[in-house]
Amino acid sequence: MPEHVLMSEIEIITDGGRRRRWIAAEKLRIVEETLDGCASISVVARRNGGAPNLLYRWRRLMLEGGSVAVS
Repeated sequence: MPEHVLMSEIEIITDGGRRRRWIAAEKLRIVEETLDGCASISVVARRNGGAPNLLYRWRRLMLEGGSVAVS
């Protein structure tokens, strides 16, 4: 058994956990990215700095009530 074990790097998030404010135009643009069919919601959410569950919610609200729902 080796004496030393290398561990992978760990990312430490130090942003303080503040909530981000999204304007309606940003929400619409991000939701539209997921509607083209080939984009993964998780990938789109990560790319835009949001959580997938939030994007699923915006998408559901938009499909149910239009652009007024996400504002």
